[in-house]
Amino acid sequence: MKHSFALASVLFALPAFAHDGGGIHSDKGQVEAAFDLVHTRVFKEGDNLVFEQLVDGKAGSRMPTAKGSFAGAEVYSYVWPTSLDSASVGFETGSGILALALTSHPDFDDTPLLDENGDGKNDNDGGLWHSHWVVLTKDPTCGPSGLKVRDIPEGAKPKLPATWPGAPIYIDSPGYDLNVRDDAAQIRVPLAAVGFPESFNYDGVTAALQVNADLHSPLLCVSSVWDVASGDLSLPATWSVSKP
Repeated sequence: MKHSFALASVLFALPAFAHDGGGIHSDKGQVEAAFDLVHTRVFKEGDNLVFEQLVDGKAGSRMPTAKGSFAGAEVYSYVWPTSLDSASVGFETGSGILALALTSHPDFDDTPLLDENGDGKNDNDGGLWHSHWVVLTKDPTCGPSGLKVRDIPEGAKPKLPATWPGAPIYIDSPGYDLNVRDDAAQIRVPLAAVGFPESFNYDGVTAALQVNADLHSPLLCVSSVWDVASGDLSLPATWSVSKP
C-alpha cells in the first residue's frame, strides 16, 4: 500500500531524485545543512531496522529555541513517513500515515517513561533528541503543509500503543535506541515492534511542527517542511525481507 501526499508536490515544487534498493539519494538544496537531506534509507541490522537520514551538515546540531510554554512550542524533526499500517505499532487500523520521527522540543517532555538525561527526573528532557511514532493526517487549517499529527477528540477512546504518552494526539514514545552524530540521524526499531513486515515503502522529511497557541484541535501542525528526500512525498523507496 502506497500513500500519496499530492499537495506536497504543489507546495514545495521539488525535483524528484534517484532511488533504489539503497534508499533515496537527494541533491543538496537551499536549506540549512543540518536538515538538508542527501541520503535516506532503511536497512536491517541484526533484529533491528535502522532508519537513517544523512544530511549535508551536522545532524541534530540545530534545535528549537525554548519559548517557555507548551502553547506555541516548536518541534524540530527528522521524519520517515511509511506505508506501514498504523495498527502495526498499536494504533487503530487505517488511522493515517504512520511516520517514525526523531524530534527535539525543549519546551515540553512527552516521554514520561524515560529519563534521557539521567538526572532522576522524567519530565525535563524534551530538548534531547528522542523517537516517536506519529500518525499524520490532512488538515487545511494547518497552513501551507496541510498536515497535522492526528488529534484525539475529547471523550474518544481509540486504540493506542502501550507507550502512548497521554497527549490527545496519535503519538507513541517507544524509547528506541538512536544516534545523532556527524552527518547521520538514526533510529533502531526492533523488527518485532512493527510486526515483522515483509515489506513497506518509505520517504524522508525534515520539518518543524508547532503546538497550537490555543491548545485545541489541531494541536500539533506541520508548520514548515525543509526538505523531502523524494521531492514529492511519494514514498518511493522500499524495504523488503528479500532486499534488506
